[in-house]
Order: sequence, then C-alpha cells, then structure tokens
Amino acid sequence: MVDSISQAGAATGQASPLTKGQQAKATLSSDFETFLKMLTVQVQNQDPLNPMDASDYASQLATFAGVEQQVLTNDLLTDLGTSLTGNALEGLSGWIGKEGLVSAPAWFDGNPVVVRPEYAPGANSAILTVTDPSGSVIQRVPFSADQDSFIWEGRTETGDLLPAGAYQFSVESYDSNGLIDTSLARVYSRIDEVRADPGGVVIRMADGTELDASEISGLRAPMN
Repeated sequence: MVDSISQAGAATGQASPLTKGQQAKATLSSDFETFLKMLTVQVQNQDPLNPMDASDYASQLATFAGVEQQVLTNDLLTDLGTSLTGNALEGLSGWIGKEGLVSAPAWFDGNPVVVRPEYAPGANSAILTVTDPSGSVIQRVPFSADQDSFIWEGRTETGDLLPAGAYQFSVESYDSNGLIDTSLARVYSRIDEVRADPGGVVIRMADGTELDASEISGLRAPMN
C-alpha cells in the first residue's frame, strides 16, 4: 500500500498526501519489517548451548500485535468520533433561531426575557438581580419563592426601555434568617449558531456565550 502510494506520487511528480491513519499504518508497517529483521538476527545469533525459549518469541510477537491493534483501534475511534460529530451537527442545526433555556446572560433587544428561577431548599422568598452589560446591578425585583417563571420587560422604574445588550439574571434565595443562596438564573436566549469544534458541537447564543449542547435544558420557538 505504501509502495503504491509512493509510486503514484512519483508518476505525477507530486507527493500524495497521507491521512493520519495512512501515516500511522505506514509507520507501523515499517516498524514491523524492522522488528522481523531484528528477530531474525536474534535467532541467528543466539547461543546454541543456551537457546532462547520459544515463549519469549511468542511474547515479543504478541506485544507487537497488541501495538498494531491499538493503532487500528485509535484510527477507528477517530473516524467514529468524526462521524458522530457530523450527525450531531446536522441534527442540532434545526435549533438555530430558536430560544434555548440556559444558565447564561440573555440578549435583550426590546422583547421581554423569560426567566426560570431556581431556589435554594427552604427558601420562602427571593429577589431577582439584574446586571447590565457593563456589569452593574441595575434592578432588584422581589418575588415569591414558589414562582416558576418571571417575565422581565427590560424597563426602568420610570417605564423607559433599557438599551439592547446582554443582561445577566441572578436569584437570591431567602429564608426567615436572611440570604441563604445566590445562583445564576436560567433564561430563554436565542440560538445563533451551531458548529463543530474538536471537542464536539458548540452552541453559540445571541449574547455571544458558547455552550455545550448538553447545557441547553429547554427549547422553544421565539416569542416574537
């Protein structure tokens, strides 16, 4: 196989590019030939009065066979991983333009943001803290600890619409003794991109946050 590739490259005057798998197999083939030559020399030069046990030869062959199998297995796993990533990318492409439920900032463009708060066990009240794109806390909104969703309209106390940008939402949980926990709230945010990276499929949200697909805990059609 390696000789055929080399001859084809020589005939065209150009070197034929090899894949990683072909390179590994070519190296393995070359190493195996070297191994056989060394083994032959070893047999020819062994002490006739103290010859090497046949089991030693078998052990050497088994070791090399194990290395060969590992190289082939790695190639197979690489090809399988590439195939699975491609299938996942195709399947998740339908998420683009939809809203995903994530623990991340949400892009506010004038449309209300749906917040799904999570409370600490034992909490009887909560406060939603809103942080603007510059990192400043601009609102603290009290609400009940049994409320499963909250719609943030993005307006000031005077009713003016806040500027577009990435806003972050946190939930402060309280019991009768005071604050017991602060956690990042889940929000519905638009999905702008789905792409394949070496580590897997990456989901890019409207605010620029990049997440693994497993971090999307809900999905819905855009409200507007």
